[in-house]
Amino acid sequence: QVQLVESGGGLVQAGGSLRLSCVASGTIFRLNVMGWYRQAPGKQRELVATITVSGASTNYADSVKGRFTVSRDNAKNTVYLQMNSLKPEDTAVYYCHVLFSDYWGQGTQVTVSS
Repeated sequence: QVQLVESGGGLVQAGGSLRLSCVASGTIFRLNVMGWYRQAPGKQRELVATITVSGASTNYADSVKGRFTVSRDNAKNTVYLQMNSLKPEDTAVYYCHVLFSDYWGQGTQVTVSS
């Protein structure tokens, strides 16, 4: 049974920062590309960032490039999303995901006030 547990969400003012964490159980984490997605009310879930197994390669949505940084610690089975210069349009539920699998976390709410 694979479990993904996100944390670190909250309410922050525009221009502020948050760091999300996602802890994964099992060995699947160390063998797979990980991703962060988000879903705002009334909108489809969208890809925010991905990171390869080694962490050497990352990919970002255009809307977050230069502001968000994805990283991982395979020894801790954890993937992070550092979010800086937050904007109200970043408000969403953020999910971590094991790419090419059915494994998703429960999500953590990020709310950015203007």
